[in-house]
Amino acid sequence: MLYYLFNYLKAHFNLAGAGVFQFITFRVTMAIILSLIISMIFGKRLVSFLRKKQIGETIRELGLQGEESKKGTPTMGGLIILSAILIPTLLFARIENIYIILIIICTLWLGTMGFIDDYIKVFKKNKKGLAAKSKLLGQIGLGLIIGFTLYFNKNVVIQREILGNTSPSAYESSLPAPESEQQNNIDVLRRKFVNVKTPITTIPFVKSHEFNYAKLISWISPTAEKYTWIIYIIIVTFIITAVSNGANITDGLDGLATGVSAVIGVCLGIFAYVSGNIKFAEYLNIMYIPNLGELAIFIASFVGACIGFLWYNAYPAQVFMGDTGSLALGGIIAALAIIIRKELLIPIFCGVFLVELVSVMLQVSYFKYTKRRYGEGRRILRMSPLHHHYQKLGYHESKIAVRFWIVTVICAIFSIATLKMR
Repeated sequence: MLYYLFNYLKAHFNLAGAGVFQFITFRVTMAIILSLIISMIFGKRLVSFLRKKQIGETIRELGLQGEESKKGTPTMGGLIILSAILIPTLLFARIENIYIILIIICTLWLGTMGFIDDYIKVFKKNKKGLAAKSKLLGQIGLGLIIGFTLYFNKNVVIQREILGNTSPSAYESSLPAPESEQQNNIDVLRRKFVNVKTPITTIPFVKSHEFNYAKLISWISPTAEKYTWIIYIIIVTFIITAVSNGANITDGLDGLATGVSAVIGVCLGIFAYVSGNIKFAEYLNIMYIPNLGELAIFIASFVGACIGFLWYNAYPAQVFMGDTGSLALGGIIAALAIIIRKELLIPIFCGVFLVELVSVMLQVSYFKYTKRRYGEGRRILRMSPLHHHYQKLGYHESKIAVRFWIVTVICAIFSIATLKMR
C-alpha cells in the first residue's frame, strides 16, 4: 500500500525521497524491520493475553525431561508470526503481483486451518484437534489452487533469450514484457528476450540445469504434453502437503521449527532475489523470472517474523506457535520453493523437515510390520520424531534445537552453492 501511496506523491507532488519506494532493496529492509517490531511488541501483548485467558498447551505424557514445566504454556502463538508476515507485506509489496497474491492466500489458508486445529484442542478439549483427513483435504485444496495458478496464469512466466530468428515454440506462448526496477535495461533486452510460459524447474548439480515437466509424459504419445498440467498439479500438491506436515512434526522443541524456518527463509530469499534480478540471473546463468523480486519482500517479513517470535519461543518457551504457526510455516516454504522453481532442492534445504517426517514414517511402519510378524511391535528409534529420540538419549532440548539449526545452515549454504556448482 505504501508503494502506491509514495508513487502517487512522487508523481503528483514530486515529494522528495518518495522514489526510494521504487527500490526492492529498500522495501525489503523496511519489511524485515517492521516484522521484527510487530513480533516483538505484539508478541509480548499476545503472550500476556493468552496466559490471562489460560489458553495453554495440553502436554501429552511422553516421559520426556522437562515435560511437566511446559504444561499451561500459552499456545496459538502462530498468530504473532502470521501478523508479522502479512502486515509488512501488505504495506511494502506491490499487492497486484501474482506471486504476492498467491503466497498471501497460502498464508491465510494454512494459518486458518491451523487456528481451527488449535481451537479444537484448547477450547473443545479434544487433544486430537482437527481430524487428519480434514487437514489433508485442506492441504490438497491449497495445492490445487497453487498448481492451477502457476500453470495457467498468464503472468507466471520466465524470460528466454532469442537467438537469431528463433521464436518460441507453440507450447511456449509469448506474453507482454514485465515491469522492473531496471526499466532502462529491460527496454534494451526486449530486442533479445521474450517471455514464455513453460512448466520448467531447476535441477541442481546439472549443467543444463532445467527440467520440463512435460518430459514426464511426452514419451507416451506426441499429444500427451497437453496433459502436463495434471502431473504438475499432482507434484505441487504432494510437495505442499509433505513440507507442511514436516514442519508441523518438527515443531516439538522450544525454538526448533522457528529457527529452522528462519534459516530456510534466508535461503529462499536469496534465490528469489537473484532469480528476479535480470543482472544476477544473467551472471549466474539461471532462469530469469520477471516480477519475482517482489517476493523478496514477503520473504523478508517471513524471516523477521520467525526471528522475532524466537524471542518468546526460545528455551524456555513463553509461548508455543501451535498448528496456527507450524502448518503455515511449512506450507509457505513449500509454496515459495515451487514459485521460485527450486522445488527439487527442497530435500536439501528442508533436510531437517525431511528427516523428521521420514523418522515418523519409518517408526510407525516398522512398528506395524514387526507387530504383525512377531506379535509385538518393535521400534527403530527410542521415540519419534527424531528430536524426541535425542531427548531420550539424554540431550538437552536447547542443544538439540541449536544443532538442528546448524545442520539447516549447512544445508542452506550447500543449496545456495548449487547456483554455481553444476
